[in-house]
Amino acid sequence: MEYKVFFTIFATVFIAELGDKTQLATMLFASDKEVSKLMVFFGASLALVVASGMGVLAGGVISQYVSEKHLNYIAGIGFLSIGIWTLIKA
Repeated sequence: MEYKVFFTIFATVFIAELGDKTQLATMLFASDKEVSKLMVFFGASLALVVASGMGVLAGGVISQYVSEKHLNYIAGIGFLSIGIWTLIKA
């Protein structure tokens, strides 16, 4: 196993997920006194695993048709566009 790749992916996704709407929604579910915290954890964990799996599958398929260099450009333009849009709307 390539530990450097594993830890890079882990750190990137972990930092990206901190404070996002997924974490906020999970906190709201966990704040309900009648809801099992363990079930909130398992439900949220499974959802993130499935969403990540979909991302991996989509990335695998897309990479067969589009070069990694072009995917990096597309992702960069997408992130910049979202950032600019967010600044304009703020």
